[in-house]
Amino acid sequence: MKKISALNFGSLSLFLLLQLLLTATVVWAFQGAAGEGCAAGECKDCHTLESKEVAGMLKVPESSILSLSFSDVPGLWEVEVSQQGKTFPIYIDFSKEFLIQGKVFRLKAPDEAKQEGAPKIVDVAKIPVDDALLLGKADAERKIIVFDDPECKYCAALQPEMQAVVEAHPNIAFLIKMYPLIKIHPGAYEKARAIACSKSLPMLEDSLAGKPVPPPLCDTDQVKRNLELGRELGVVSTPTLIMPDGRVIPGSKKAENIVRILNGEEPKPEA
Repeated sequence: MKKISALNFGSLSLFLLLQLLLTATVVWAFQGAAGEGCAAGECKDCHTLESKEVAGMLKVPESSILSLSFSDVPGLWEVEVSQQGKTFPIYIDFSKEFLIQGKVFRLKAPDEAKQEGAPKIVDVAKIPVDDALLLGKADAERKIIVFDDPECKYCAALQPEMQAVVEAHPNIAFLIKMYPLIKIHPGAYEKARAIACSKSLPMLEDSLAGKPVPPPLCDTDQVKRNLELGRELGVVSTPTLIMPDGRVIPGSKKAENIVRILNGEEPKPEA
């Protein structure tokens, strides 16, 4: 089968349906035996995909790629794309040969409280925030925890949106934990340690802007512990927002949508 070299979102429904049927074999191949392979997370450590690469595949501007993360389906990336004022997900397999557009349905019954399309819920009490950088007021009633990579461009895009939220809503604050994606950004780990040592929000902002960060001023294992915690919680991409009620929201969001999600409202399409 040919690689997809261009994406016409108005006229490829039948073609994409055929792709979906053919891609099923790719997904099964990645699952392997229970507890092994991609279903256990090992393949996620070996496969990478950048938004620039996705934009090239789809023949769209890189700005159209709003978020990029591992899908719940083994062997697939989930990409949020903006086109002509509409936002929708597509899926790309680890071989980078196949694309799926449309809904993904579970063949097995979801876990007890899980509903189709509902975000994952974690126990916020299990997330220590002593190491977190505070963006907003310390006495804010509603605090959102953010897992952040100091070299992640989506985290860089989220930073001014969070600032806009706290300026407009003093009762909302963000607690930012360092979570470097080492396989994608090898240099982010030491930067994350430096930021964790100093607990410096300006240092994080400098790093997100591509400016140099001084070496760590302490010998901390906090970033290592954050990575271990993130794996336990199922955090696979940055930024990942954890709402006060435990809802896990991956990807960069506009300020308005952060507030809407926090309030339990439907987010607006992001251009």
